[in-house]
Amino acid sequence: MIIDTHAHLDMDQYDADRDEVIQRARDNGVDYILNIGCDVESSARSLELAERFDFIYATAGIHPHDVKLIDGSTYTDLKQLLAHPKMIAVGEIGLDYFKNYSPQDVQREHLRKQLALAKELDKPIIVHCRDANEDMIAILSEFYPVNEKARSGIFHCFSGDQWLADKALEMGFYISFSGSVTFKKSDDLRAVAKTIPADRLFVETDCPYLAPVPKRGKRNEPAFVNHTAELIADIRGLRVEDVQRTSELNFFELFGIGKNAPTGTVSYQIRNSLYLNLTTRCTDDCVFCTRLTRPVVQGYNLKLDREPTAEEVWESIDDPTKYDEVVFCGYGEPTLRLPVIKEVAKKIKDAGGRVRLNTNGHGNVINKRNILPELKGLIDEISVSLNTDSSEAYDEICRPLPGFRNGIYDKIKIFIEEAKKYIPKVQVTIVTQQKDVDESACEEIVKKEFGVDYRARKYNMVG
Repeated sequence: MIIDTHAHLDMDQYDADRDEVIQRARDNGVDYILNIGCDVESSARSLELAERFDFIYATAGIHPHDVKLIDGSTYTDLKQLLAHPKMIAVGEIGLDYFKNYSPQDVQREHLRKQLALAKELDKPIIVHCRDANEDMIAILSEFYPVNEKARSGIFHCFSGDQWLADKALEMGFYISFSGSVTFKKSDDLRAVAKTIPADRLFVETDCPYLAPVPKRGKRNEPAFVNHTAELIADIRGLRVEDVQRTSELNFFELFGIGKNAPTGTVSYQIRNSLYLNLTTRCTDDCVFCTRLTRPVVQGYNLKLDREPTAEEVWESIDDPTKYDEVVFCGYGEPTLRLPVIKEVAKKIKDAGGRVRLNTNGHGNVINKRNILPELKGLIDEISVSLNTDSSEAYDEICRPLPGFRNGIYDKIKIFIEEAKKYIPKVQVTIVTQQKDVDESACEEIVKKEFGVDYRARKYNMVG
């Protein structure tokens, strides 16, 4: 299933076949449609659609093009509309300095007023921003301070640069991409789309506009949203099912509509890899990790009600040969459960599967011996998280638990060197954009000291 987070099905372009368009959306797996209001009249029409169809929801707001027409009754009308339970956001609201259909000072005045309304009603917002990046961030920051856990909203039909995306994300906003991201000349936009964390990503149509490739030039409709999702999946190295699943969970977390991801996930597929979740315990407490606050990866909730047995882990694997690899990973440190790794890995290998182990490199310290000879023949690839370029930075960023501080960084290096003797493929990774970490120094350490593969990864991008 997929969600179209921004549609305008109330427009007259659909008067001849609106019901057929909506049915095509359902036939093509569209789970929910959010129909967007641009003025009082279109907001009312959106609500009429939401009342007719149980999977359509609506918003109410005044588009920046139309704020010059706001009169003494507008805000009263908006409040009345937004009182309806299927009116789930204020919008679309924002700034548009490209067309300037309303004076810029009037746009800023009514953006602030509608933001205040959203705050008063505790509803998310749908943001329209075109050629007004700095003013938009400045005004939003008045209402959504960084690190405040507020109900934010969606930057719809995102067309901005990396700076705008980063600032929006800092304030807790979601970023939604329309069919424009599929256009031939949208390389810069696709580069931004690759950087948006999975738990802040949406796709939309903005129909009837911006039909995606291969439908470009036609009237857009919600059934086409999967073309955009497929493009987003492709550039991020995912399956379209991964994007669908994460957007569904994001929609639930922002609006409370749909269903939450169930806990207790033992095995889960991302791309064509199957991941095994053995534990949520870890010997690190990294500053960037959400293991204890939101243990979600690509729409899967990895919180465990209890740690699974080796038999339960094995039974969760349907056929190891279906996947490119089976990965011991999850949101904890797998080597805390070394006997389970060994037992399950042997079964996977005996069945003809390929095995990878993702680890923080503490396994020898945890188990009080060199465990790598025991993994020979069981593990095809090992990926070790080094994350920093010094012991001091490691203690500061990865925050090892008592008993693992003061020197664990050097022991991880020993673990990597030992791994080369027993594991056919060794990779060392870092999580990028960590303060006081020299990423080029990390790469140099990996390549010069170990001569193994190096990968810099942004947290919560793929898995």
